[in-house]
Amino acid sequence: MKRLLLFLALLLSVSVSYAEKVKVRLFSNNKIEAIYVSFDLGMYDLYADDGMLLEPSLGEGMTVELKPTATGVSIAVNGYEYGNFRSARLQATDTACIMCLNPKGVKQRTYEGDLVVSSFDKSNLKIINEVEFETYLAGVVQSEIYGQQSDIFRVQAMISRTWAMRNMGKHKADGYNFCDYVHCQAYQNRCVRPDIILGTMQSSGETIVDADGKLIDTPFHSNSGGQTANSEDVWRSALPYLRSVTDTFSFHMRQSNWTKVIGKEKWLNYFAKTHKLDITNATVRDELLSFQQPERKARILGVPLTRVRTDFGLKSTFFSVSVDDKGANVILTGHGYGHGVGLSQEGTIRMVGLGISYDSIIRHYYTGASVHKDENVSESYVENFVTEISKIIEEDKANPGQKKSKKDDWLGKLFRVRDRMDREEEFDPSKQEMEEDWKVEW
Repeated sequence: MKRLLLFLALLLSVSVSYAEKVKVRLFSNNKIEAIYVSFDLGMYDLYADDGMLLEPSLGEGMTVELKPTATGVSIAVNGYEYGNFRSARLQATDTACIMCLNPKGVKQRTYEGDLVVSSFDKSNLKIINEVEFETYLAGVVQSEIYGQQSDIFRVQAMISRTWAMRNMGKHKADGYNFCDYVHCQAYQNRCVRPDIILGTMQSSGETIVDADGKLIDTPFHSNSGGQTANSEDVWRSALPYLRSVTDTFSFHMRQSNWTKVIGKEKWLNYFAKTHKLDITNATVRDELLSFQQPERKARILGVPLTRVRTDFGLKSTFFSVSVDDKGANVILTGHGYGHGVGLSQEGTIRMVGLGISYDSIIRHYYTGASVHKDENVSESYVENFVTEISKIIEEDKANPGQKKSKKDDWLGKLFRVRDRMDREEEFDPSKQEMEEDWKVEW
């Protein structure tokens, strides 16, 4: 309690501008015929159309059912049908709010922020999460990378923040900023891990820029297989900061190596029919059956390896070919997972484990780029937040297996601090030792 009160005092002493919200389309890769929204924490107000309040203070035990219609959305609360409206909005009443989304036929997810629901047509809902930018980033980091050390998440947060800032208008014509699929960045849930929040907060205000100080493209992939790819070998543009580099840090990781067996005749006929190669020519045939990549190449006999990867569903374009002992199959011995351009996530995990600094990792994968720190971001706020979340992580480690409700976990503790900040007009130091004055009733 004392340290949370201290944290409150520190928060009140700085000016923070982390409340900018972004709009993210959820379940963008699914057709949503109905969604059921319940509430894990906090209270939500339900609005229809352009501000008509239908139901205030929805919380635990309440369920909102939303379905598409020919003209909008049908709305029901705990079985009571309000009727059809152009759109529905669930608006959080404070910062300590978590909603649980259960779309028909799709796995449940939880999110913070607000929810705006309309329809594409009578059989598909358009679901938008309006959420604070940094909260969105933490969810992206959780969805995009694994690991245990905060610098892993710091690096991923910088990459994701840089990409998001460059692409804020990507879906402007659709009425939102980003989708939740890999077309933009994966955003499959609210962040539920304090170490990821820690890494994201440590990266606050940090982006990646080129030699001219401009935000760069920040592509990343799971594993380079030992060498990253030039951007022009995968896409059209040759970018100076997306150069192929040797990447031994990606060795001996989950996705370092792979193999795939393909029928020899299927392999040869693919190049004959799809790419018009003369497989009766001994030189052509021999190259297709013994192709080697000691270093990354872009093509095999003029055929883009990116096309081969797509058509055969390969993990990467970084592979060599041999024929099995019976001569019936070709064996593709491959390295890495993903397009290979930019940062290798598993290489990053290895580098962090070796004690290599986050900015050195950025410079390794993005040639000539550097980390830029926004001077408008309050360093004291970041330091205070990092200190407090670090203490909460250590407290959890000291009490393994302790059962905690959503209201009492690490996020709940920080929510309580933010709630008090909202409720109190000013901080009263005399209340520090009076716990009853600060008790939060749930």
